[in-house]
Amino acid sequence: MTNAQATDTYPGELADVPGWFPPLDQMLFTWFLERQQKQGMSGDLLELGVYMGKSAILLGHHLQDGEQFTVCDLFEGDAPDEANKAESTKSYASLTQQAFERNYLSFHDTLPTVIAAPSSVVSEKVAPDTCRFVHVDASHLYEHVYGDIGAAHDILLPEGIVVLDDFRSEHTPGVSVAAWEAVLNRGLNPVCLSTQKLYGTWGDPEPVQEELLDMLRQRTDVGLSVQEAAGHRLVRARSRGMKPPAFPPSRHYVAPVPASPPAAPVTESRAARPARPAPSRARRLAKDLLPPVVTRAVRRARAKRA
Repeated sequence: MTNAQATDTYPGELADVPGWFPPLDQMLFTWFLERQQKQGMSGDLLELGVYMGKSAILLGHHLQDGEQFTVCDLFEGDAPDEANKAESTKSYASLTQQAFERNYLSFHDTLPTVIAAPSSVVSEKVAPDTCRFVHVDASHLYEHVYGDIGAAHDILLPEGIVVLDDFRSEHTPGVSVAAWEAVLNRGLNPVCLSTQKLYGTWGDPEPVQEELLDMLRQRTDVGLSVQEAAGHRLVRARSRGMKPPAFPPSRHYVAPVPASPPAAPVTESRAARPARPAPSRARRLAKDLLPPVVTRAVRRARAKRA
């Protein structure tokens, strides 16, 4: 475990960490991880591809005593081939290990085990049958995703959950091919499909699906549909204005200063005005006796003097 290098920018909340981690997936990650904990399931956590650490920070919050959390990313390292290098240069030029560590340590006391290397080495670093939750969000190239799915299969416990990111994004067809190939030919059972991610297991999907459906049907901020395809039940969830689940702020969080209410306009009450003196008896007599024309002339003269 090491400390992040000092930088000038620290996130105050999870929303301040750059990355693509919609509220729906934050809620689903939280639900799956908490379900495992309630069932007494123990196992390590693994993330392939961390970017700036947004999903890793949430995963680390659910780490139980005695468990290990491992993340793997190229960071500034050399890509294993030209296609992967071009992808990293185009999409992740700003990613550094320093930035990841800075963000992660803003929310946690210690770092996970960091593998700064291609995801193809993870099978050598993480033992088989040790993880309960694996998030695959590394390369989008078919050959790499195929290998990452195979590694996840070997590393996961029998009832563990694997999450495949960008499985149906327009710009990542290689992930789509690898994901559905795993469903059709490699024994992966879909549990849930969000807008961005496929949640699956190589175990029995029915118990977790039933619990998930019960939860989703009670929410008003989730659109839900269930379809059948190739012998698989596909639970599709989409956000309807969902807010992200509550998450502890970082050690650098500064509460916003409440705006001062606008000052109330000052109005002069009748009681505050000086009382007009009562007209004297002479003035009352003059008003009654003088002709109206004279009275108006006197008023005009007074107005000019004022």
